[in-house]
Amino acid sequence: MRPGRRLSLLCCCCCCCCWLVCGGAVAAAAAAAAAAAPGPAEYAIAEETPRGAPVGNVARDLGLEAAWLPSRKGRLVGAGGEYLTLEAATGALSVGRPVDRERICALQPSCALSYELVLENPLELHPLRLRVLDVNDHAPRFPRADYQLSLAEFLAPGARLALPSAHDPDEGSHAVQSYALSADPHFGLAMQTRADGTSYPELVLERPLDRERQAAHRLLLTAFDGGSPARSGSTQLSRGPQCTGHQRQLAARLRATDPDEGPNGEVSYAFSNSTPPELRRLFTVDGRSGEVRLAGSLDGQTPPLELFVEARDRGPFGLSGQAKLLVDITDVNNHAPEIVVTSLSSPVPEDSPLGTVVALLSITDRDPGENGRVICQVPTQLPFQLRSSFDSYYTLVTSGLLDRRREVEVTENNQPGLSLFHVAASDPDLGENGRVSYQLRDIDIQGTALSAYLGIDAEAGTVYAKGSFDFEQLQSFHFQVEAVDHGSPALVAAFLVSISVLDQNDNAPHILYPAVSKNGSVAVEIVPRLADADYLVTKVVAHDPDSGQNAWLSFHLLQASDASLFRVSPDAGEVRTARSLRSSDALRHKVVVLVKDRGEPPLSTSLTLGVLLADSLPQALPDFDDSLEARSGQPLTRLNFYLIVSLGCLSCLFFGFLLVLLILRLVNCRTGPTRCCCCCCPDDEYEKYRYNVRMLPGSHFTPEMN
Repeated sequence: MRPGRRLSLLCCCCCCCCWLVCGGAVAAAAAAAAAAAPGPAEYAIAEETPRGAPVGNVARDLGLEAAWLPSRKGRLVGAGGEYLTLEAATGALSVGRPVDRERICALQPSCALSYELVLENPLELHPLRLRVLDVNDHAPRFPRADYQLSLAEFLAPGARLALPSAHDPDEGSHAVQSYALSADPHFGLAMQTRADGTSYPELVLERPLDRERQAAHRLLLTAFDGGSPARSGSTQLSRGPQCTGHQRQLAARLRATDPDEGPNGEVSYAFSNSTPPELRRLFTVDGRSGEVRLAGSLDGQTPPLELFVEARDRGPFGLSGQAKLLVDITDVNNHAPEIVVTSLSSPVPEDSPLGTVVALLSITDRDPGENGRVICQVPTQLPFQLRSSFDSYYTLVTSGLLDRRREVEVTENNQPGLSLFHVAASDPDLGENGRVSYQLRDIDIQGTALSAYLGIDAEAGTVYAKGSFDFEQLQSFHFQVEAVDHGSPALVAAFLVSISVLDQNDNAPHILYPAVSKNGSVAVEIVPRLADADYLVTKVVAHDPDSGQNAWLSFHLLQASDASLFRVSPDAGEVRTARSLRSSDALRHKVVVLVKDRGEPPLSTSLTLGVLLADSLPQALPDFDDSLEARSGQPLTRLNFYLIVSLGCLSCLFFGFLLVLLILRLVNCRTGPTRCCCCCCPDDEYEKYRYNVRMLPGSHFTPEMN
């Protein structure tokens, strides 16, 4: 199953399937009890354990009732294959077939097989781990049965020559532990350790060689493992240029130097006997240039790879040196994730609770490292999600409510004729038998026929609203859409639809208490004359017929004759005194409380309260009219303040203008030739002056010239 198919899974690379390696062939079976600590139940068997050998009891180890296993379809799944079997009636685990650790776990240092116990109704997963223990069933082996060594007779005692290493696929103490060399007075054996911690044998010259006395030497190199009894392997040895750099990463060319001249200084390259045969098939080395090239596919190889290159001169004694190459492999992400549905519960009841397990998936990627790490998810619009269980396994669980019906939402106060949704059906028949039309199965909704609310286009399948919905009257309803062909007899298919009406903030809060009469009179509350701070005056109770945040109400002090005297709690609607009352406070106060919802846009309602400060109930309540606000020192609004300032400025300008006119008049009277002629001139002169002044502005003719 490829990514994206069937379950619409989105996957990136990798998986962490757990194969741990332990090696060897075995003689007897060993079973271990399941681990008590949290995590997978763990068992152990020796490799090559015969079929049917008991391993453990999973029902007992996991605390399960064995009698339930058959009814719940208990079974084992996993990458371990048929090496482990389950007897469903008792929960007993046994060996399905003998395990060869070296074959299934290759060169890994430990070996383990992963399984899952799957139970259905409901679906449960229990991880199991089967460790395969190594037995000493392999002897050490050298790459070749015999090696030819060329040693110059002029070599001084102490000269060393690297010898081939043996390989044992067993693990731990069952692997190669030591080497031995047959007795020879000229040679000895020493062990050397590489920078990575691995060891290899070296041939040490202890006495000078004399070709005339002994031209050939035959030695037997034997490798021993640490088993009991120990196993061994041998190779025949029969009668060196220095490489620059003892250990380095793979390069395009190796270069060795030899200070000798002529053929004694000419160097050729080849893989040494310490290079494993499988790596010799993957790489080649050019004997003249020292270039190491890839000759096969590296897919499936575990880095780093160790290559040993030997540089040998062409002299008569063929002296040699050795270098170790570490080859690191960079993954190219050439494997796509693989998805296997291990278990599937289908169909799923629509009333299944959240978290119900629907399926068990195995998702793996053969690429190593980050390229092999798998990230999986389900499209967000689906009511499912993936949960990582263990190793490379995931469970598909429900993350939302399941409903076989289509859910359709419409906001109240919609326009009549609004298209709500579209249905489509197909019929494989031909002609009229395959032509489909649509209709609504009429039902009563709160005493009204469905056709009063909805209509449908019989050909297109579009369902539309005939009127406006009111959330306060109708929140939801369901009905069926029928697809009918035109055959005879007509065949019908029904589709169930649920309509949910969404609330709109179309209702303002309604004051329930204190009750206000219809004539608009003020509700009056009596407070003790010298009440303390935080005294409860009244509690405003309101209701909003909308729902959700459209019905969440908050309370605010909008206006008060003395703003320092009262406060309103925004959530509870309690009107309390903000401070202790004093004898100097006014006896009558008016308080306006604003009740506001949290819709968009918000709607509000105000309540006017009259507060009377008195120690006893008066015979008649005073009138809380608007004049009370003016007498109680109601603070000026910004508009009133601007009007007063403007009026004051205009008044100042007017009086200033009059003052300037008066000053100019007085100055003219004192400095003119007649000095206040308006008062001292004869009547005829005064009349002429008045006449001239009055006529000049309206005169449009040229006076006569005398």
